[in-house]
Amino acid sequence: MVAIFQPRRRSILQAAVALPAIALFQNAAQAAPLPGAEWEKIAPQAAGFKPAAIDALELKLCTLPTTSFMIVSGGKVAYTYGDIAEVSYLASARKSILSMLYGKYVANGTINLDRTMGEIGIDEPDGLLPIEKTAKIRDLLIASSGVYHAAGSPGDDPNKIERGSKQPGTFFHYNNWDFNVLGAIFEKLTGKTVFNALNDDLAKPLQLQDYTVGRQRMMGFESQSKYLAYHLFLSARDMARLGLLMARGGNWNGQQLVPADWVKESTRLHVKPENVGRGADLGYAYLWWIPANRTGPEWAGSYMMSGQFGQFVLVMPAIDTVIVHRRAVTDEYAVQRNLGRTSFEPSRVLGPDFLKLADMVLAARP
Repeated sequence: MVAIFQPRRRSILQAAVALPAIALFQNAAQAAPLPGAEWEKIAPQAAGFKPAAIDALELKLCTLPTTSFMIVSGGKVAYTYGDIAEVSYLASARKSILSMLYGKYVANGTINLDRTMGEIGIDEPDGLLPIEKTAKIRDLLIASSGVYHAAGSPGDDPNKIERGSKQPGTFFHYNNWDFNVLGAIFEKLTGKTVFNALNDDLAKPLQLQDYTVGRQRMMGFESQSKYLAYHLFLSARDMARLGLLMARGGNWNGQQLVPADWVKESTRLHVKPENVGRGADLGYAYLWWIPANRTGPEWAGSYMMSGQFGQFVLVMPAIDTVIVHRRAVTDEYAVQRNLGRTSFEPSRVLGPDFLKLADMVLAARP
């Protein structure tokens, strides 16, 4: 079953053709502007976008429960919709940010992705199975741990799988146990909380405008698992900075905040869309989603954060573009949901809807 993670020959050939062009563009992008304390804003037409096409995009946004939207092109804000400074719940988009944090500590040897749950001392009060303890950190990063213990937070794939039935590393199953434990492993091995590491390693050097450690929360069902979720609350404009950092290969003003090799490895296709299931046309990397079935040179090497209700960041390094979409929910709702006190589901923007918006952005380019 390990063969499910082998890339298709056609994909390899397409990537080989696209890579030289991407490399040239990324080299040029390294010299492109970066935001300082404030973003530099330009008119859409100054960034090469067709005004009529941007008008059509805005009309579409008005029909959705979108609360904010951003297009960053060449390191400058080319378009905004709604309140891009509003801080709100990221839902599962938090996972891609954890992937970014992992890079530094994998590179310096603090985190070895081949260590197993048993070696690290990860266990539950009711016990993990022997086979589950053989899952490696890298298996969790691709949601393929084979551990189907109940998770300490909502949002799992609803299809239940029998514990011990899958070999770790061979079967994709979107399971918040994996993601929450990755946060616990990060904290155990680095000696830093996820929230403080985000503050020190990324927020400060990137000059995030709206991030505060005190706003972040550990939440979940303590009766189900000892590993709770590290929930993040960020603004659209700060998410855009994180996306731009990735688009620039992890480098910010000459400082390598995320190792370049980790940017490449953590965002390459590890699980093909057909093995992700759930009717998705997205593949999976290390906590990043890959629009693997999208064609065209502008999509080469692209990847995205995705969170419930409509939290998205699409990174398109081939054209030095970042697109951010937010559907804000209140902190109070996020807390009640993650404590299991409400099953209410607010209106949302789904992944396919967001990708259609991204298509509209691309159609607005020359």
